[in-house]
Amino acid sequence: QVQLVESGGGLVQPGGSLRLSCAASGRAFNAYAVGWFRQVSGKQRDLVANIRDAGIPEYADSVKGRFTISRDDAKNTVYLQMNSLKPEDTAVHYCAADAVWYSGTYHSDYWGQGTQVTVSS
Repeated sequence: QVQLVESGGGLVQPGGSLRLSCAASGRAFNAYAVGWFRQVSGKQRDLVANIRDAGIPEYADSVKGRFTISRDDAKNTVYLQMNSLKPEDTAVHYCAADAVWYSGTYHSDYWGQGTQVTVSS
């Protein structure tokens, strides 16, 4: 079992930065791929970035060059550094372990509760 807790969201002006944290409890966290997802009310949950157990990152095209995902397995934490934020980045951001895509959405047994990111002047 893995439990995930996100933190670090908030209100920021366009062009600003935030760092989100996803803290995990449970065993063998370093064996999981961990992803950051975001969702706007009424829309599907989209993948933002994912980092595999070997530390290999991947990003949605919309955030490449602006966001960086990293993990510190000693601290059981995955981070999402978000720079050059835009209003369209506004959403609830979730982390999840070993999420897979099928039937038109992402599925995981392990989701955090979400943290709101609002980019507005």
